[in-house]
Amino acid sequence: MRKILSVLTVLFLFSSCGKDENDETYSDIDDTPSAKSSDDYRGFMRDFVTSISKKGKAALPGFAVIPQNGIQLVTTGDEPDSPLAEQYLAAIDGHGQEDIFYGSPSDNKATSNFDTEWLRAYLDRSKAKGNVILCTDYCSSDDKIKDSRKKNAEAGYLSYQAIERNLNVIPNYSPENENADDIKSLKDAKNFLYILELSDFASKDAFISAVCNTNFDVLITDLFFYDNNAFTAEDVDRMRQKKNGGKRMVICYMSIGEAEDYRFYWQSDWKNNPPEFLDEENPDWDGNYKVKYWISSWQDIILNQYLPKILDARYDGVYLDIIDAFEYYEDED
Repeated sequence: MRKILSVLTVLFLFSSCGKDENDETYSDIDDTPSAKSSDDYRGFMRDFVTSISKKGKAALPGFAVIPQNGIQLVTTGDEPDSPLAEQYLAAIDGHGQEDIFYGSPSDNKATSNFDTEWLRAYLDRSKAKGNVILCTDYCSSDDKIKDSRKKNAEAGYLSYQAIERNLNVIPNYSPENENADDIKSLKDAKNFLYILELSDFASKDAFISAVCNTNFDVLITDLFFYDNNAFTAEDVDRMRQKKNGGKRMVICYMSIGEAEDYRFYWQSDWKNNPPEFLDEENPDWDGNYKVKYWISSWQDIILNQYLPKILDARYDGVYLDIIDAFEYYEDED
């Protein structure tokens, strides 16, 4: 849940992206200095996402994989009309995109037409390959919520209008295209709810009850309640229930481009004795640290510790954040 960089700035930051050898799992990439000095940070991220997809889908058929932002990964070059990263596109089921029409550079303000059209040039190519586009606009006034829904619908995107940047509120408006259908795949969905900050809810049961009192087709939320009490498979199954009797999909948020010091994997000595993958703290988000995501020890945490917890809880898919971490390393080079 990060603001997108202004595309006018981003265009000058991006360096060339290279290989699309997604048949090689990310964990197989060599951790030698030569590998780490490569400028193919986009290819590394594609491989990482593909590895997550392979493991998730092998464990739970139909498991949905949705990267958020970093939409440039759909092509293997610097432009929206560059050749497609076919294996990456085949490994995923959708794309999450923030601020497509509202929210950049500030909430409840329209994103520039230039930035919107640049993003859409990539998003529409992914959509044409069969992937579902889920757009989160940060807007709170009735007129902007209505306009966001209209523009997303015209583009063929699912949309969610987040009234708080922290994603801490279930809005009191009805979902767009509200329905009582059972949602068995992303392609069935007509709307979604995205909520991550759960500390305003009195208990885990209170949050589940609030979710069940809505008719959103897809819920994107965390693996844990704010007290680090993980949702169980029983909890997730309860959250699938829509108020009108239909069943929704429940998708689990997971950040793979930054480490968070409140997660189960964080070690108390990391700040003084950091692992090789841990990088600088994000100045905009306390407790979030950049990671060298191509290093196998970080991949091991995600693939062999974090993802299995999500699979054990029987989530219907995973929503991958900080996909655009490659921008940080391209800029560093």
